[in-house]
Amino acid sequence: MAVGDRQVARWLCQLIPAQCPFERDIQLWGHHLFGIPSMCKLNPVFEELVGLRFPSLSFLADTWGEDVTRYC
Repeated sequence: MAVGDRQVARWLCQLIPAQCPFERDIQLWGHHLFGIPSMCKLNPVFEELVGLRFPSLSFLADTWGEDVTRYC
């Protein structure tokens, strides 16, 4: 899917997280107890969303020359 609108591209970059939001590290008093692995690789919807995020970032950076580090 091609992104052709600057506002839509910004909205997608803000809406879709850069990394899986479900991965967690459980810590107690600064010590790592265990980690909960992400389930995003098993969810095809997340893969499609990430597939929309990258073209949006590229559109903003290449077409508009916008600094996209705030979305990372």
